[in-house]
Amino acid sequence: MNLLVTGGAGFIGSNLIHHIIDKPEVRRLVNLDCLTYAGHLENLEGVARHPKYAFEKTDLRDKGAVVAVVAKHEITHVLHLAAESHVDRSITGPGDFIQTNVNGTFNLLEACRAVWFNPPSSAEAAAGRQSGVRNVPSECRFHHVSTDEVYGSLGPTGYFTETTPYAPNSPYSASKASSDLLVRAYHHTYGLPVVTTNCSNNYGPCQFPEKLIPVIIQAVCQRRPIPVYGDGLNVRDWLYVRDHAEALWLVLTRGRLAETYNIGGHNEWSNIRIVELICDLMDSMAPHLGGHSRRLIQFVKDRPGHDRRYAIDAGKIEKELGWKPAHTFESGIRETIQWYLDHQEWVKQVKKKSG
Repeated sequence: MNLLVTGGAGFIGSNLIHHIIDKPEVRRLVNLDCLTYAGHLENLEGVARHPKYAFEKTDLRDKGAVVAVVAKHEITHVLHLAAESHVDRSITGPGDFIQTNVNGTFNLLEACRAVWFNPPSSAEAAAGRQSGVRNVPSECRFHHVSTDEVYGSLGPTGYFTETTPYAPNSPYSASKASSDLLVRAYHHTYGLPVVTTNCSNNYGPCQFPEKLIPVIIQAVCQRRPIPVYGDGLNVRDWLYVRDHAEALWLVLTRGRLAETYNIGGHNEWSNIRIVELICDLMDSMAPHLGGHSRRLIQFVKDRPGHDRRYAIDAGKIEKELGWKPAHTFESGIRETIQWYLDHQEWVKQVKKKSG
């Protein structure tokens, strides 16, 4: 396959590229990323000189440029991860989320449709135009990577399944729900070969320090207050990013076309339990920081539209593809803490670049 990974300089994308670059099925791996504040080529050290690897600094909002990349590299497979993803930012600036997550996905779908369906002229391909429905090559596949947040909020019991109705509650989750539906429509209308995955909260190496777990780790490192929204009892299902990478590969290569697969870590934790666990682990793993880290916990006003609980039923991907997470939350969080302790210079660099 000639594989296009969008958002490959970001958190999940870079971990994914490291995981699959040496797969024998991959002939060429093209990383398309416009290097926003959350995308850093430093995440791909050790891959940049790989003979299979190519990088394209391209913005998904530029339709012509996206078509050109798909055509130039003769892309046969897509793993579409590029997205604005931080809920807090979507509340204060929703426009970027619509432009990137909705319009950017539309442009990528159009690019694949233009190139894969053998348009009658190169001029039409360059313009992203396509008339009618044609036979797409059997080896092509468009894998859209999404989130469990599209399903809304759960009560104290129950799980999201692949048939749970969409009920997004933030501009971020609404933009992802919109892109999911576009991908579905392109299969049913044009025959585009698609699969979709909806995952729970990821954590692990190279996550930009604005999300909960790296925020906690950095606060402890710097002896700053640890902000906890509301009462801290909001629950998330946590998925180690390297387990997620393996699941994405299995769905890309073995998942059934037009299907959705939920990917979850079987690790439900409330926010306050996570904060307390990280504090205790860091007191043990990095005693030089001073200890007694729970004293840094500070409850702050809850954010608008804060969903109470997410939990995923990942039975479908386990039954059909044999995937289960290899990490418990306790083992994954230890690896994550150690990575951040060992890479404080990376944290300084990416925060400095982001302004």
